Order: sequence, then structure tokens, then C-alpha cells
Amino acid sequence: MPPASEEVPDPTVTLSDTPSATPSDALTSVFSAAYTRLSEALPHVTATVEPPCRGDGWLTADGLAAGGEELDAFLTRDDEQLLRDYGERGRPEAVASLGLHRYAWPVCLLVTVPWFLLRRVPRLPAAAVSLHRARGRMTAWPTGFACLPDDPAAALPGAVAVADEEALRAWAREVLAEHLTPVLGAFRPRMRRGPRAVWGMATDEVAEGLWHVAGLLGEAPRARRELELLLPGATPPYVGGASFRTLSGTRGESFPTRDRAGCCLFYTLRPEDACLTCPRTSDAERIRRMSAS
Repeated sequence: MPPASEEVPDPTVTLSDTPSATPSDALTSVFSAAYTRLSEALPHVTATVEPPCRGDGWLTADGLAAGGEELDAFLTRDDEQLLRDYGERGRPEAVASLGLHRYAWPVCLLVTVPWFLLRRVPRLPAAAVSLHRARGRMTAWPTGFACLPDDPAAALPGAVAVADEEALRAWAREVLAEHLTPVLGAFRPRMRRGPRAVWGMATDEVAEGLWHVAGLLGEAPRARRELELLLPGATPPYVGGASFRTLSGTRGESFPTRDRAGCCLFYTLRPEDACLTCPRTSDAERIRRMSAS
């Protein structure tokens, strides 16, 4: 596994080929439908296409990546939430790991949902995203986007028409890595973990976020197939892949699952309630929980 500082493999069309800015009306027309469906699936999340917001409870991705006051405030919120929800404080590395999960899980959807629904991939460097956790709001201001040649959006300003589906997947992997690299760099010292561990966790957020949302949209089987192609397991800096598998229930039911490549350390607070896809959770326990739900 190359360290996070090394370059990820270049897709067919590299990000350097994209324009530095895109007119707001074109951005809205390209991505609003996907973000509307995201908000329909997750009513507590509102994603809009607009420049990053600052102040009044807003956090910016580049602010978090700076590792200063914004990151301190972000993790203080998680520390207080753990104390409120579980009556105890988490270990500092657990607070940081859960904080990264609560950032990366929704923010990765700003890229994966329009890719999955529309075959359009926004370029969202850290400076292009802001979020307000109390209001459940996210903003995205792409600096360009990729699409397939037959997409009507290919004629819009800021568009890069890539050759085929695999080139678009490569673009998605690279824009996610571009956004996540500085954010992971800020969280990693507080998580007390190496590059492989944090990129394993990032891989999980990409896979499990879209899988969950697609399930709410009635498209979980397609999402699993698409994610297997997006994250096949040999695409650094990502660690592992989508790696879905199927369990058989006691009455012959089929339960899709996967094993996380990273860990949010929630088990350190509640070992008996480890995440459903945590390698610490046995197949028998997974079947029991999924059967009950």
C-alpha cells in the first residue's frame, strides 16, 4: 500500500484537464436532480449546489483539513454527543475515528450519488464543500465535472467527456481521493493510526454510504454491482474493495453484507453493538440482527 502522499493512478482524463470554475446555472442543472433524490432518501440531509458557507455553525472541508480550530470544534461536538448518548467519554482516538466517519460518510455521497444516478462526477476539492451538522446541510461547488460523451451535459461549460464507464469510475476514485487526502491528513494524528488504516476507513465510507442510500431508493442490488466495479480492490490509495458477500439465514433468506477494511472504533464504547459490517461481528450475529430487522 503506497503512503497517502503518493499520487493515485491517473484516470483516462486527469483532473488537471478540468476547468477551474463552472457557472452556477450550469452546476445547478447538472447536479440538482441527484441531490434532490439524496435528500428524499435522507430527509435529515439537504445538499445544494452553492459556494461554501462560512460562520454561524458552518464548517468547511478545507478548514477541517487545516487541523486547527474548525477540527477542534468538530471533534468537541462528537465528544459531547458520545457522552450524551452513552454516558461516557470515548477515547480520543475513538472520538476522532467516529468524527471522520460522520464527516466522510455524507460528504462522499456528494460524489457517488450523482455518479450512480446520472453518470456525472463533480470535482470537489476540499475548498469546494461546506457542512452544517446541526441543520443537516451540505453545500457543493464543483470546479468541473466528468460525464459520458452521450450525456447532454457534455456540452455545458466545465464538462469533461471521458471515454467510457471505466474512465468515469477512475475519475470518481480520483476526485474522492483529492477531496479526502487533506482531510485524512488532519484526522490521522488524532486517530493515532497509519495511512493504510485511515484509507481503509475511507474506502468503507464510499462503499457503505452509497449502498445505504441506494437501498432507500430501491436500488441496493445495482449499487452493489456498481460499487464492486468502482472499488475492485486494487486501486490505491483505497484499501480493499467493496467486497460484498451473501449470508444465508435460518429460513433460507439471503442477506448481503461486507467486511469493513477500516474501523471507526465504536466497539470500544459498546462491544456488544459493534457495527454490522465490522470484522468483529460474527456471521451468526449479522444474520440474527438482519433477521430481526
